[in-house]
Amino acid sequence: MAYYPDWATGMFPPEKIDFGRFDWMDFAFAMPDSKFGMDWDGSDDAPELLMRFVTAAHASRTKVKLSVGGWTGSKYFSKAVANDTGRHTLVNNILALYTKYDLDGIDIDWEYPGQDGNDGNNVDPLDSQNFLAFLQLLRTTLPQGAKITAAAQVVPFADVHGKPMRNISDFASVLDWVLLMNYDTWGSSSSPGPNAPLADSCHNSTQKTNSAEAALLAWTSAGFPAAQLVLGVPSYGYISKSSATSLRTRARDSHWHGYRTRYRHRRQHRLRPRHTLGAWAGSVLAATSLPDDSRIRTDNAPFAGLVVKDEDGHTTSGQIQFRELVQQGALEYVSEAEAVRANTTGGAPTRLELANGQEIRSLYAGWSGFERMWDACSSTPFLRSPSVQQVVSYDDPLSLGLKAAFVKEAGLLGVNIFDVTGDTDQWDLVDALRKGLGLP
Repeated sequence: MAYYPDWATGMFPPEKIDFGRFDWMDFAFAMPDSKFGMDWDGSDDAPELLMRFVTAAHASRTKVKLSVGGWTGSKYFSKAVANDTGRHTLVNNILALYTKYDLDGIDIDWEYPGQDGNDGNNVDPLDSQNFLAFLQLLRTTLPQGAKITAAAQVVPFADVHGKPMRNISDFASVLDWVLLMNYDTWGSSSSPGPNAPLADSCHNSTQKTNSAEAALLAWTSAGFPAAQLVLGVPSYGYISKSSATSLRTRARDSHWHGYRTRYRHRRQHRLRPRHTLGAWAGSVLAATSLPDDSRIRTDNAPFAGLVVKDEDGHTTSGQIQFRELVQQGALEYVSEAEAVRANTTGGAPTRLELANGQEIRSLYAGWSGFERMWDACSSTPFLRSPSVQQVVSYDDPLSLGLKAAFVKEAGLLGVNIFDVTGDTDQWDLVDALRKGLGLP
């Protein structure tokens, strides 16, 4: 599964997607307006784009959900679901889009019912209760067979006191699945941390809910079946102005705010990580040679002073897609010998051998002054360039393959990457996820 953002059409039109690699895709985002009608986020051409998207997806037998809301598009959810009149208005407007665009499902991306979320969002202590009533109405209104999903935090929806609900089994009866947004755990910081931890393998995190393993435990303990959970994974990372040589654990600090959630600086406890990945991780994580490929560089040593930038040109903070790390030259598809020359250091593994005999490889080493490092506490890589004092916390094929293997072993429904445009043209991230899931 993957998200496709409507603002990406200029550089990544729907026709560029290999839909055959996906079972489901989410077109993002439609947004409720102040009168509970539906607007679009990111593009005036979204209606025409959605038609093209559905046509291309259905030609490959890939199903499409329309994602409603998003980080900046959830302002009016609380008011819309607060009473029966508002709920009917919003549901009927969603039904109209579902029918018009020949959709297969609806994804509700409210994310933070009962909590602030983005600045300016309306919030009510009864949000989660009203959200359930809205979903029940949506279920009875959409045609039979339509899928209804939700994107949510790594902890269950908030109760009237703003705490995670202890019993969310009623949501499981109306939602086909919930996407756990296991990303944006950490943003840009002088003391950077992992964006999407798989686990708290060092047992030193001060916020133990922020990992894939913890998210699974939190939701299943509250009565939501693992088979109705999808792990959200990122195709992007974060740039930090930093000279750090390792990633950090989380600690409370109110001075830094980032994308989607508030990020807090961390303290690093330099512990020897305990291997907790289990049988699903296969037999070994080991450094090994990378396969030959036409993408391998044959020119001279790269420029050592490269500075990576986000899409707005920022070099000290901001998000950066995996694709951009490759295109800008911080990552390079290399052979084993070149990986050594490109300073792949710190014991960073390059290969995952799965229990079923398949292998997932990192494929990309640091380049142009960047070193590829590995944070064993979160099972994620990071890049550092001492010469320009940049650190990039991100995910690569190896770390995503680990997450997918975890999903398969734990009995979750699948994975969903945000977003499809962050992968390479060769689909390195998506193919690693497919391998981790045991798919061809």
